[in-house]
Amino acid sequence: MPELVFATNNRHKTEEVGSLLDGQYKVLNLSDIGCTTDIPETGATFAENATLKSRYVVDHYQLDCFADDSGLEIEALNNEPGIFSARYSGIKDDGANLKLVLQKMEGIANRKANFRTVISLIRNNEVFLFEGVIYGNIRETPAGSQGFGYDPIFEPLGYDYTFAEMTMAKKNQISHRALAMQKLIAFLKG
Repeated sequence: MPELVFATNNRHKTEEVGSLLDGQYKVLNLSDIGCTTDIPETGATFAENATLKSRYVVDHYQLDCFADDSGLEIEALNNEPGIFSARYSGIKDDGANLKLVLQKMEGIANRKANFRTVISLIRNNEVFLFEGVIYGNIRETPAGSQGFGYDPIFEPLGYDYTFAEMTMAKKNQISHRALAMQKLIAFLKG
């Protein structure tokens, strides 16, 4: 069975992808291959950052790999926080990042936003990209306790509640990451 590395340390995510591939691949994560490096994300786009991570694994471990990069893009803020979503406030702190977005959005009528995920797969040294986007709006006040990051202020189109008010199962069906992952799975099965 061919091996495929998911450039993550999240064992649950690794197992989930493995089950979706119906045993066609043995899916490993970074700890499975002994990678303890905090792989730098110095790209200017989600695609570049995802590819930097997958390329690192391919170059250092000679294993096919996929990696993802995600973030929130707010139209009125010129698509910020974008690739800086995890450290928008200058530190990796969900509460501080969310607070900064709400401060910057004060008094702004245009609340349009989207979450974007790009997955970079390198297989046989060829790069393939898969993107998932979910559109919505930024709430003026946080709501809900599920999820993480900007989930309490992001209300997907067609819903009257935030990601943080959804069950994890529901969010995983409609999220940007789920949409990108579905494209990757279909490609690998095809």
